[in-house]
Amino acid sequence: MKSSILLDGKAISEKIRNRIQETLAKAKADGKGIPTLATILVGNNPASETYVNMKVKACEKVGMNSRYIRLKEETTTEKLLLEIRKLNADPSVNGILLQHPVPHQIDERKAFDEIALEKDVDGVTTISFGKLSMDSEAYYPCTPYGMVLLLQEYGIDVTGKHAVVVGRSPILGKPMAIMLTNLNATVTLCHSKTKNLPELVKQADIVVGAVGKPEFIQADWIKEGAVILDAGYNVGNVGDIEVSKAKDKSSYYTPVPGGVGPMTISVLLLQTMYSFLGQFSPKLDSHVSNR
Repeated sequence: MKSSILLDGKAISEKIRNRIQETLAKAKADGKGIPTLATILVGNNPASETYVNMKVKACEKVGMNSRYIRLKEETTTEKLLLEIRKLNADPSVNGILLQHPVPHQIDERKAFDEIALEKDVDGVTTISFGKLSMDSEAYYPCTPYGMVLLLQEYGIDVTGKHAVVVGRSPILGKPMAIMLTNLNATVTLCHSKTKNLPELVKQADIVVGAVGKPEFIQADWIKEGAVILDAGYNVGNVGDIEVSKAKDKSSYYTPVPGGVGPMTISVLLLQTMYSFLGQFSPKLDSHVSNR
């Protein structure tokens, strides 16, 4: 068997950002202005603050404006909805990101669904999910879309392949299952309570770890030649799959860190650029690999 190939999310992410930077520089030179991504952070979660600061810096690097709205820990759902409505109505704002998680008193789903479809560049609204499930144009959840772009960049055709997605989050596992289905894979959607999970994973040509548990998917569950996509990031710099042992059995694999993670922010910027240009993300089957 040939040696396993690392899916370099860091390198592909940089390629996407360079493309964004070039596109936005041209738009600015043509007098079309600069896009703006607005990020809302509620409360004082240190990890969330770090993520938001990373996004602000990423915006600046590609030539995009960022607007950072910080709300107090005790903010109510209604107060948050008012802030989102202001951003929806602001023509200078192209994308809106509500940093997850929010404090317990806030109805997170209600807040997500307040974001206008044309500004939902994080792909978190019920409408965006519905459009994705109907294979209609929308903005996609960033992490699943990043994984799909990685597959396509490396020329990995999923047609007819059996993909097992472990994790059923509405912004990660479920949309990933739908995206792979739209790309003609046969998908089994599992979760932490699935019976006979090891046996199901052993059947997979493509394994997606999206369950949020460190190295939950063990190396001996992975069959020879499988493609490993690990969307997890847990304490100790490990993902949801035991990649350190499973990678040698795989045909392709994402490292943790440096695989799926860098793609997520790049896709967020990419979809903000699409919003600025007045278009939704291209339908998944329209992407052509550069390799």
